[in-house]
Amino acid sequence: MNTSSAFWALAMPLLLLVSVVHAQPNYIYEEEWVNTWRQGFNFQCPHGEALVAIRSYFSEKEGNDRLWSFECQPTPSTLGEPTECWWDDINRAGMEWSSTCSNNGLVAGVQSQYFPAVLDREWQFYCCRYSRRCPYSCWKTSDVPEYHREEAEMVIPTYGYFIRGAQTTFSGVLRDRQWKYILCRMTDFDCQFQNV
Repeated sequence: MNTSSAFWALAMPLLLLVSVVHAQPNYIYEEEWVNTWRQGFNFQCPHGEALVAIRSYFSEKEGNDRLWSFECQPTPSTLGEPTECWWDDINRAGMEWSSTCSNNGLVAGVQSQYFPAVLDREWQFYCCRYSRRCPYSCWKTSDVPEYHREEAEMVIPTYGYFIRGAQTTFSGVLRDRQWKYILCRMTDFDCQFQNV
């Protein structure tokens, strides 16, 4: 075997590997996305758990859509079991939206449908109420993602906080959304307020 043949015999597998890696998008394949591009999804946490992390990856090539991933965590035993769960308000594709779970509920799921005419999604939260517990120490996160078309991640910063809703804006030019999530603590006792 001459030197040139030996070089190509060793280089070919490496070149194939580089071309395969280069052809793949730059998002993490190990992530368990709940949707495929331009497809609807319905995600619900197991009973007694609430949403604690939300991740998404944007692609202009795939209809200005995002892949989504969610994580849940059991709620503290001091809250008890959820007494009721429901699908709350829905938004319209291409519109701003602000939604906080009614009846002092916590976000325990999300469903969404993609609309190709608008290159956007409709959204709806699945909410669960825990007896007559009430939210307090609420605040809104900064924009997620910080800039349109970036990868996005929001993880509850401290155990004991819960997602109660979100405010989202849509850019008609960039065809992407930014989110501000509403995070709250919940009382360990029943209170008289119907909705805060």
